[in-house]
Amino acid sequence: MPAFNLGANIKDLCKNLAENTAIDSRLYDKFHVKRGLRRSDGTGVVAGITNICNVHGYVLNEGEVEPIPGELIYRGYSITDLVENVEAEDRYGFEETVYLLLFGKLPTTEELENFTTYLALQRDLPNDFFEDMILKAPSKNIMNKLARSVLALYSYDENCEVKNIETEMMTAISLIAKMPVIMASAYQVKRRSYDNASMIMHPINYEENTAQTILSLLRPDRQYTKDEAQMLDRLLMLQAEHGGGNNSTFTCRVLTSSGTDPYSAYSSAISSLKGPRHGGANLKVINMLDNFKANIKNWNDEGEVADYMRKVIRKEANDNSGLIYGMGHAVYTISDPRAVILKKKAFELAAGKEIEAEFKLLETIERLTPEIFKQEKGNGKTMCANVDMYSGLVYRMLGIPEDLFTPLFAIARMAGWSAHRMEEILTCGRIIRPAYKAIAAEREYVKIDER
Repeated sequence: MPAFNLGANIKDLCKNLAENTAIDSRLYDKFHVKRGLRRSDGTGVVAGITNICNVHGYVLNEGEVEPIPGELIYRGYSITDLVENVEAEDRYGFEETVYLLLFGKLPTTEELENFTTYLALQRDLPNDFFEDMILKAPSKNIMNKLARSVLALYSYDENCEVKNIETEMMTAISLIAKMPVIMASAYQVKRRSYDNASMIMHPINYEENTAQTILSLLRPDRQYTKDEAQMLDRLLMLQAEHGGGNNSTFTCRVLTSSGTDPYSAYSSAISSLKGPRHGGANLKVINMLDNFKANIKNWNDEGEVADYMRKVIRKEANDNSGLIYGMGHAVYTISDPRAVILKKKAFELAAGKEIEAEFKLLETIERLTPEIFKQEKGNGKTMCANVDMYSGLVYRMLGIPEDLFTPLFAIARMAGWSAHRMEEILTCGRIIRPAYKAIAAEREYVKIDER
């Protein structure tokens, strides 16, 4: 009997699949389906209630969406106020933000010091974990390795199936502490295995906070300035949480609603964040920026920049997607508060440095995009820069490799995922199970020798 070669037939089989899967787009309107769980006006379908975070970018006025300056509110506190107060006191804020998201209140000085110390002491990976799970199984993609490593930690936890909120909290804190170490370790192994580069491993310094630990583990000489560490700290604060409806957080809540273990839920959230439509967007902005730099002779000539942007929007340049990455958001309209804060801090740190010209080019792109889109597409929709517009270039300014742009996002967002998982456990109690409209017509079974 000749062996069946699936590879030789896969193209035709997939063509059949596409034909049998095709759905007339008009049916979505006919059956009032909210694709992406969003309405036709861009507002989201309400799928839950949360005490953790409010992402506010518009109001409904007489049934019409009315743009407003964006607000991001953690447990009732404006992210702008949180960042400004941390800066006024010249200190770090990520650990305080994690504490607020997990426990629902701001810590006292003593509580914050104890919590920061406890996080540092939880950074160690289990015995043999690095050798068995990271060194022996390198990955070209660090997000993939993060997801696999978090899932693997289940096997090292004697309480992995204990169902109480205290155990859940201890697991969450342990993962928040360990993720920077997993990321740095996976990156060093990737360098050795795939980049023909030296693998430099540093021991953990328990005196360092999260932002300091990240820079310390990544840099060969372990050296960083206070400004650099605080810049990264601010970015971690801004990316720690963004409501229950974003793709990765909703993914975490969906898995949590099934009753599965925390490691499975958090691993799924990391896998969601990996996608270029979600956490991978900051790398898209950097790739776009590099393309603009290569094709625009005078970055200060707004006319030349605008002409090239028109080519991009017409799908004649960059990646032919027609998109200006970093512009637009599902909720924010007039402004994304994260982008506003990050842009201000980034320009302060970049002032007088060579990279300042790149920030100014991004600022020009940000300023010109709404009007050029309106001219090219007839679309007068209010549009603002989102946090991805500047986060990738901030990472580059800090000397962080592109492989780690999205993993750093995951390290920050682990705090938000943890808070939402525990809220789902404490307040919901029902499996998340939306409906899908089935449209396949009934067919008569055909006997195998008659097909």
